[in-house]
Amino acid sequence: MGIRIVVIGGVAAGPKAAARARRLDPDAEITIVEKDELLSYAGCGLPYYISGLVQDRRQLMTTPIGVLRDPKFFAQVKDIRVLNRTKAVSIDREVKEVVVESVDSGEVQRLPYDKLILATGADPVEPPIPGKDLQNVWRLKQVEDADRFRAKLQQPVCPSVVIIGGGLIGMEMTEAVVECKGAVTVVEMLPHVLPMIDADMASLVEKHMRDVGVTVVTGARVERMEGNENAEAVRVVTTKGAFDAGLVLLSVGVRPNVSLARDAGLLIGASGGIHVNEYMQTTDRDIYAAGDCAEKSCSIRGTECFLPLGSVANKEGRVAGSNAVGHIERFPGVLGSTALKVFDWNVGRAGLSVEQARDLGIPVISATVAAPDRPHYYPGNKPIILKLVAEKSNRRLIGIQGVGPGDVMKRVDVAITAMAARMTVDDVANLDLAYAPPYSEAMDVLIHGANVLRNKLDGLMKGITSLELQSMRTRGEDIFLLDVRSPDEHQMGAIPGSTLIPLGALRSRAGEIPRDRRVVAYCKTSLRAWEGVRILAGQGIDNVEILDGGFLAWPYETVHGV
Repeated sequence: MGIRIVVIGGVAAGPKAAARARRLDPDAEITIVEKDELLSYAGCGLPYYISGLVQDRRQLMTTPIGVLRDPKFFAQVKDIRVLNRTKAVSIDREVKEVVVESVDSGEVQRLPYDKLILATGADPVEPPIPGKDLQNVWRLKQVEDADRFRAKLQQPVCPSVVIIGGGLIGMEMTEAVVECKGAVTVVEMLPHVLPMIDADMASLVEKHMRDVGVTVVTGARVERMEGNENAEAVRVVTTKGAFDAGLVLLSVGVRPNVSLARDAGLLIGASGGIHVNEYMQTTDRDIYAAGDCAEKSCSIRGTECFLPLGSVANKEGRVAGSNAVGHIERFPGVLGSTALKVFDWNVGRAGLSVEQARDLGIPVISATVAAPDRPHYYPGNKPIILKLVAEKSNRRLIGIQGVGPGDVMKRVDVAITAMAARMTVDDVANLDLAYAPPYSEAMDVLIHGANVLRNKLDGLMKGITSLELQSMRTRGEDIFLLDVRSPDEHQMGAIPGSTLIPLGALRSRAGEIPRDRRVVAYCKTSLRAWEGVRILAGQGIDNVEILDGGFLAWPYETVHGV
């Protein structure tokens, strides 16, 4: 008889671990234990099934050629036994057995193992909000939850929805509700949605959401939800007002499901996940953990973290499955790489944000740049806004954020590779990226961003973010806003209080620039503003900063120029 492997969890990391172990060891005896009915489904696709973009729920549970990944499939194709609707009750590490119980019959059995893989996932956070158990306050975790949402939202008249939580699931479900012609309000307790990116970038996403009709309420704590048990309507009462809805999605995050591991005496890390080493081993060398239940090693932070992503779960499952059968493989850690679609905008990030670096005490410099994803003359070009973060001490690229309707993810993926290779911004600026007009500009926006960072690190350029500028304006600080665009651009829209001096006239009108005030120059993307800064510097005027990202990255009030 071959090695006995028991896998607890049958959604992402668990099936991946089991399949990898089978490919490497045809003689292993492999069993998957899953408490629910359905197996190996694409949980990240649930919002798109709810919206109707994915028509058939079976598509989330089939192979690319349409074969359903059910117990019969695992038995016939993988030679893996599946015990679904079976709950793992406890782990007896001394005798190396897992006690399991049938959800339907209550029958209890003991499964012996040589190697055990925990892939128990994560559960939705349940905040102590009065009324959270009302009939029309729902969560989204499983396919069955998605079935309920789909049936409710695709009625002839879609109910209004309040989404509590502005993270990834909240954002994806916002789009799903709008696709179903429903009104949606997003309530986020933190100062901005998508807390994994900086406030200035998140504000651009929020503006886009408001532009398509979504109500976004940030910095608001939910105090209670009102409505009787059978009421169709729910009132969500927050510190910033009350909002009525026919349906509420409670989506304030998830936490690792570690109760089984904790009860077995395994070490739980500071992040709340099961502590593992680079081989995905727990503190018991014969027990592995992978996926959302396991703690992650964050490559740039140098700390442990919690990162519930399907991409990471699958990679960790593969490593755990390899090591369980003696094929040594290491998992290098994570960069927090995240992708998100918000209506027709793309959002991507990896590494550290400026806010996260500040919390960790890491001195950084950032640069925000805006440009089309392809040359301005090429049909179909779309704008993107990138924010790059570099460590001051060694010039190493340690973070990227990107938003916009253009091809953001291409640039984010290149930056992820650069960060994994520990490249400096100088290295990134000289990457030999492929170029042709259908794909990018000759100087790609990522390279442009790296060069802006180099200029800042070399002391040639000073910049200010849109959030910093708006805060200064709100405080009434004395700022001279210099718009170096054309008169037509200025007339179409400008930051309130701007003075127009087109770039071509700046040399002759340099005397109009005050030397005793803080000067911030901008154009559409701040490329012309940088030219203006250098023109003024040549005339001895060195108190000028640029607005990072320019007018394209300005999410606040605008006025028609005068």
